[in-house]
Amino acid sequence: MAIHPSMPRHLPPTPRKRGGGIWQEIKKNTSVYAFISPFYLLFFVFGFFPILFSFYLAFQSWDGLGEIRFVGMQNFEALVQDPVFWTSVANTFIIWIQSTVPQLILAMILAFLLNAAFVRFKDFFRAVYFVPNITSIVAVAIIFASFFGTEYGLMNALLRLIGLEPINWLQSPGWIKTAIATMVIWRWTGYNTIIYLAGLQSIPNDLYEAAKIDGASRVQMFMYITVPMLKPVILFTVILSTIGGMQLFTEPQVLTYGTGGTGNGGLTLVLYLYNQAFVNHYYGYASAIAWALFLLIVGFSFINWKLISRNG
Repeated sequence: MAIHPSMPRHLPPTPRKRGGGIWQEIKKNTSVYAFISPFYLLFFVFGFFPILFSFYLAFQSWDGLGEIRFVGMQNFEALVQDPVFWTSVANTFIIWIQSTVPQLILAMILAFLLNAAFVRFKDFFRAVYFVPNITSIVAVAIIFASFFGTEYGLMNALLRLIGLEPINWLQSPGWIKTAIATMVIWRWTGYNTIIYLAGLQSIPNDLYEAAKIDGASRVQMFMYITVPMLKPVILFTVILSTIGGMQLFTEPQVLTYGTGGTGNGGLTLVLYLYNQAFVNHYYGYASAIAWALFLLIVGFSFINWKLISRNG
């Protein structure tokens, strides 16, 4: 068929020149990359490089000033045989259980109440519940240390008021864990409450209205509508609480003055890591503790994810 001169001709696209395409785009957007570059530079210097260097140090012996000496797996072998390390692991898990379970249950109840129609001044309560999360943790730890004081602490004053014997909170290997867990509950309950509240407000009201028509009670609606719909949010808070619980440092450091308390009752993994690195100057051994902590966090988070996914 003859092509009329006025008809458009469909010419094949001209092939782009390979090589230099990415660099041309970078040159074209130089100002954009310049604005975001400080974040990546800071992350590399204070984030990525320390991670690589700690992995390198985990196989070395170094006191911070002298020669770095390769020791292979000796740091990890010493870690497995170190009873203080396993004590810090046990303390960390006990404090995590004592703090996370009550914290998330209380946060769920508070979020459910804040989402109810009969509660007034909701914005005020949301702000109040979130204040502990933005308060200086060192200041909070000092105040809680006075609360749990043996002679003049508020907690023992309340115990005397109801006729019970005072407790030596900060010198007892068992009760120091409860004191630390109480601080964690006070600090993070409001944060999780706001997260749960956001999740509750994303649930369609049609589900609750249909349940009311079918005669479901508030408890049934909570168990069969609210909890299943909040499963992704619950998973997020559980994993976040697991990571935070495994990294407890400031609370035990302030309450025990960095020693871990009587019988190492308040010694957590990160506090033990800190003492080995910056008190004893065993940087290689501290790096091995850090990587053991990383594996524990990954493993425990995976277990939580599988359990919640299976139950959901």
